[in-house]
Amino acid sequence: MTDTLLTGPSTSAGTADLEADARVRADDRGHVFHSWSAQALIDPLPIAGGEGSTFWDYAGNAYLDFSSQLVNLNLGHQHPDLVRAIQQQAGRLATIQPSMANDVRGELARRIAEVAGDGFEKVFFTNGGADANENAVRMARLFTGRRKVLSMYRSYHGNTSTAISLTGDPRRWPNEPADGSIVHFHGPYPYRSSFHSDSPEQETARALEHLEQTIVLEGANTIAGILLETIVGTNGVLVPPPGYLAGVRELCDKYGIVYIADEVMVGFGRVGEWFAFQAFDAQPDLITFAKGVNSGYVPLGGVVISDRIAAHFDTVSFPGGLTYSGHPLACAAGVATFEVFERDGILERVRDLGERVVEPRLREIAERHPSVGDVRGRGLFWAIELVKDRETREQLVPFNASGADAAPVAAVAAACKRDGVWPFTHFNRVHIAPPLVITEEELLRGLDVIDRALSVADEYVAR
Repeated sequence: MTDTLLTGPSTSAGTADLEADARVRADDRGHVFHSWSAQALIDPLPIAGGEGSTFWDYAGNAYLDFSSQLVNLNLGHQHPDLVRAIQQQAGRLATIQPSMANDVRGELARRIAEVAGDGFEKVFFTNGGADANENAVRMARLFTGRRKVLSMYRSYHGNTSTAISLTGDPRRWPNEPADGSIVHFHGPYPYRSSFHSDSPEQETARALEHLEQTIVLEGANTIAGILLETIVGTNGVLVPPPGYLAGVRELCDKYGIVYIADEVMVGFGRVGEWFAFQAFDAQPDLITFAKGVNSGYVPLGGVVISDRIAAHFDTVSFPGGLTYSGHPLACAAGVATFEVFERDGILERVRDLGERVVEPRLREIAERHPSVGDVRGRGLFWAIELVKDRETREQLVPFNASGADAAPVAAVAAACKRDGVWPFTHFNRVHIAPPLVITEEELLRGLDVIDRALSVADEYVAR
């Protein structure tokens, strides 16, 4: 970033403020109830500030943000254009109810529809990704008059009632039962194929056969939608093998099912496209988004609606709404995001850095570390899958490991943090998901840190 921040953090990187650290810790531990956590067993790190691809704590320790926080900070910390847009909008009109027309809301909706491509004109705004998926499912059910929705195992779609039911990872388990009309199926995963496939092409064919069998056995005329993360995110950065998404599109057309693409994590440049589905030969009926649309500076999500589904609601009321739908502050940051992407060539630089820097570096890392079973990804979204044994592909830690069982990956993460990189780890993987504005020097430095940290994982490999 070349501009000057309009407001600066109270503490700069490398500067300690231990009194502030103690105060923030006390307030947090005394009063904040944290998500996905046993409250007495956590010790959240107080953060003083951030800029670009780096954030820092009150003790003066700086961290290269290799997770973009929750894979949402696509334009990095404190981007001056986004901060300025929010400040200017707050000075002009801080908020207005969604039933009224608003200039930045309308402009952002138009820009999103334009980049989504032909066949998309309307956008319904939500507060984030979970309620985007909730409302997309509601649209599919109302449009088809059916109830069931299919989603993958190894997926995450949010923490509201239907979204957590759609989720295919262990976060669903303690929340059951919720929506009883959800059916899960196995998606493609060539490295750990559920279909005993020998090639990506065979994985596609067998995964599509399994999906069609699921549709038939569940009753095609009972199924409203199929919801898929275009590229599975937290559960493995699983890039669909050639032809899979096109095959899903064909099955949806064959059986009159709505195809919903969950682009909450991979939309808005994460893999070098406005939407990740544009890298594959398949067009969904509904697209859910959040996170990168404005880097989470103000909560925002939404559903991009195909023309044929939008037309259904021309004379039929849509029974849903949110007080903060299309909040002007959030939309102003979204419009600024588009301007930054276009001015700075963000999509092109993500494709370049992914192909020229990240992929070859990860391939080289994989060759030298016996703990690395597989690397996969696209753009600035990659996963390093860790194993105890390359031949058997036994995971470095068990599925859904915690406590002592998760110690090997926790040790890798700790090594990264000691060396100034905040990693994204999940189960037996290290993910690569830095801000899209990361410099090449920062990217290489972060990959070097991960390279060194993987020596810790190598110590657990079967000899």
